[in-house]
Order: sequence, then C-alpha cells, then structure tokens
Amino acid sequence: MATLFDKRELHVIALSDRDALLGLLRDALDATGADDAERPGLERAVALVAGAPETPQAEMRGRWARERIEAAGAKAEADSVRAIKALRKAEPQLGLYEALILTKEAAAAGGR
Repeated sequence: MATLFDKRELHVIALSDRDALLGLLRDALDATGADDAERPGLERAVALVAGAPETPQAEMRGRWARERIEAAGAKAEADSVRAIKALRKAEPQLGLYEALILTKEAAAAGGR
C-alpha cells in the first residue's frame, strides 16, 4: 500500500554567484579599461573563475547548512540529531525532512 510519504523531494535550492562574478570581472577588463597594472590580475581572475568547475547543488547546500549549524554554536557531527536541531532552530522554516537531508549534505561536504 502506498502512502503519501513514499517519494519525498528536497525543495531547497542553492544559488551560485559564479556567473555574476565572471560578468563583473569581464566588465572590469572591458568596460572600465583596466590599466596595465590591473590587467594581468583581472585576466588571471577571469581565467580562474571561468575554469572552476561548477559546484554541485548538494555541496553548496551542505556548505550552507554547515555554516548555519556552526553559527548556531552546535558542537556536534554535521549529521547528528543536535545538528538537525540547531539547523531547524537557526532556520525555522525548514521541516524535519529538509533539515535531515541538509545535515547529511553538510557531513558529506566536510570542511571544504
């Protein structure tokens, strides 16, 4: 017999500013006419950002959750009951299921 809870999905999206940052760096190179001293640094920054792999959603969510857990002062493993409680206290709109998944992602993301 199927129940309402057979298939759950996480409805939390992590946003990345990578494209916006790349645009700002390119604008600094092109539009403002960077001087000779600034140009090599800006070109290197553009190359680094453009060449960086996109971070998977789960890793970005995990980092965010880890930051929120640590900011709440939880001295526990990222996927522990204490961490879930701290995350839900810091972010009251999260349900138990979301907090559980996010703490698992935080544990998987490690200290990165």
